Amino acid sequence: MKHKHVISTVHPGSIAEEMGIEPGDRLLTMNGNEIEDIFDYRYYMEDELVVLLIEKENGEQWELEIEKEELEDLGMDFEQGLMDEYRSCHNKCIFCFIDQMPPGMRETLYFKDDDSRLSFLQGNYVTLTNMSEHDMQRIVKYHLEPINISFQTTNPELRCRMLHNRFAGDALKKVDILYQAGIEMNGQIVLCKGFNDGEELERSIRDLTKYLPFLRSVSVVPVGLSKYRDGLEPLEPFTKEDANQVLDIIYKWREKVYPEYGIHFIHASDEWYILAERELPDEEQYDGYLQLENGVGMLRLLHDEFMEALEKEEGDDKERVMSMATGRLAYPYLLRLVQAMKDKFPNVHVNVVPIRNDFFGELITVSGLITGQDLMSQMKEQMQGERLLIPCNMLRIDEDVFLDDYTTDDVEKTLQVKLNIVKSSGQDLLDAILEK
Repeated sequence: MKHKHVISTVHPGSIAEEMGIEPGDRLLTMNGNEIEDIFDYRYYMEDELVVLLIEKENGEQWELEIEKEELEDLGMDFEQGLMDEYRSCHNKCIFCFIDQMPPGMRETLYFKDDDSRLSFLQGNYVTLTNMSEHDMQRIVKYHLEPINISFQTTNPELRCRMLHNRFAGDALKKVDILYQAGIEMNGQIVLCKGFNDGEELERSIRDLTKYLPFLRSVSVVPVGLSKYRDGLEPLEPFTKEDANQVLDIIYKWREKVYPEYGIHFIHASDEWYILAERELPDEEQYDGYLQLENGVGMLRLLHDEFMEALEKEEGDDKERVMSMATGRLAYPYLLRLVQAMKDKFPNVHVNVVPIRNDFFGELITVSGLITGQDLMSQMKEQMQGERLLIPCNMLRIDEDVFLDDYTTDDVEKTLQVKLNIVKSSGQDLLDAILEK
């Protein structure tokens, strides 16, 4: 038996628990089929009648016949989330942020994933260069969607150059297979000055409109440039003039696409509006915020949620003094939100501090790349109040660890303050300020 998937967790009250399945047992087959990975497992789990072949830790094999509701979960998790090894990226993209990391950080930060299964399960973006014909057949067979694709450019020769992979141009043909199968997709273009901007961006958008309506959205984001670029392709930061040109191209194509498809399709990340000194679009223009993970509409959503939550509050005169740390990107917007509270909460004093990214370099302005050491060193001089609010994206998911392995305890002890981790919504931010 090629695949034996070790069960790590059995949920209380689940079908798996009722059937006597335990952590440490191995799943061998479902309905007589070997299970390659999580895709196969989910596909066969949808049936109302499922036959499992389980191997117990003592070597016994149990065949379990289960009748259940369609789509009802069996209630077990596996040691490997994908039920298979993660596939790493073999490209050497000129814009890859992992290649711009300093040495000596924890090992997981250097892993480059390029796994189509993570695209479906977690929303990760894939280049398609790592996807075999077998992978494509399974995506089509199981109708797995959405698949999120890092396009960068639709110019095959330029794509090979930008990804440092001679097969990167041919990989674009796989988009046709997804389109013909009616698989929903989202796209991303990481823009590098002098490479895929200007006329090349025009070409890419024009080519990608052919995949409407199954390609639901494409985001354009500027390359992130850290100070650790020795030996890498020289890249320049974008200017205000560049940002305005990018937005002009994007809006020209939005005007063409919207009347026919009723969606705006091509979206600029928040950085472009800030760099160009333009107002953020209204909520309606984000088509349901399909590209939040790429920084498209995060600031608009935060603003609207915060103002909506504030409107429901009655207000009070209670004095509250605290500090809030953020990246330079979001700083002016958070300042604006804090000012908007003054009518209802005149004695709320929030010292909003933009943290300069000394660790990665000043061109990195997002809060998600702020390290514990930068936070501590800069807040030492600027701390006001006994509470420090930080966004949850400064920390590893579900952990209290910063990128540089400093912990929230380290920060609290160094600054002698209470650290409040704020979730991403505007309601969460208002609740944190008001100590709810």
